Amino acid sequence: MKVENPVVWFEIYVNDLNRAKSFYEKVFKTEFTELESPEDSGLKMLAFPDNMESKGKASGAIVHVEGMEAGGNSTLVYFSSEDCSVEQARVEDAGGKLIRPKMSIGEYGFISLAQDTEGNMIGIHSME
Repeated sequence: MKVENPVVWFEIYVNDLNRAKSFYEKVFKTEFTELESPEDSGLKMLAFPDNMESKGKASGAIVHVEGMEAGGNSTLVYFSSEDCSVEQARVEDAGGKLIRPKMSIGEYGFISLAQDTEGNMIGIHSME
């Protein structure tokens, strides 16, 4: 049986694209690429760094669409980290809220849970 990561894309819906962009750039020290959207779609997307040809790695974007409110969803995206305490230390300065500081999940490493500026819960995972 071939085991691959089935996640290929994720979207984090936001109310304020610029505010969310600033949050994710500050916490994860990353830059976004604007994705082209169909005309008159009301869709604005900023993509995390990605390579759509990479197998087993998920790509994704922060997305603003009129009528799609942020927060209150049931999807939790975990971001990879060397040590999740590093990114969790930047959450509040970036305008977010730390929900659960770094905690052990046994042999599977550690996680931190945070809320972004739009009310979305995100996870940060590390083995250290």
